[in-house]
Amino acid sequence: MTARGSEAGPGPGSRRVHRLRSARRVPAALTALVVLGVAGLFLYDLAAVRAGRPGMSWRGDLADRLATHTPADLGVQLIAGALALAGALLLLLAITPGLRRILPMLPPDRPAGVRAGLGRKDAAQILRDRAMEVSGVRSVRVKVGRSRVGVRATSHFRELDDVRADLDAVVAVGIEELGLARPPQPRVRVRR
Repeated sequence: MTARGSEAGPGPGSRRVHRLRSARRVPAALTALVVLGVAGLFLYDLAAVRAGRPGMSWRGDLADRLATHTPADLGVQLIAGALALAGALLLLLAITPGLRRILPMLPPDRPAGVRAGLGRKDAAQILRDRAMEVSGVRSVRVKVGRSRVGVRATSHFRELDDVRADLDAVVAVGIEELGLARPPQPRVRVRR
């Protein structure tokens, strides 16, 4: 199972596996509710003015404030900066994929819209348990990233080269058995 064979190719059952994206339902719902409320308020005020009723008092107050405060005022600049920062944050949330701590896994032979992922901490724990089974290893720290797995082991009675060779083999098999769409490259370090 390699990432290249699962990502591209004209063969049957091969397709590109994309990173998982978070739904972000709460920010989207809050933004939609705020926009809906403001639009509804403006629509009600516009309909009231068209029907011959006086406009809402806040609209006159807003027009007076906008006439007296210029963009050079410090308060206007602070509010504009805060709104620009909030807009940039919402734009960043919309563009970034989210769920960066979850690594996508290979789909089954007949995908029916099912996607699977494995958390980085969970993958690190699995690989750590595998590495602890190697003879001569006293302790292991494993850090799993999107493209690399860092393994730091402490050996206490075998030759370091032998332990490193065994760890390389065990970690490589462990990464393959995780079933990730893009298997990360291992980097093994052993010390006394």
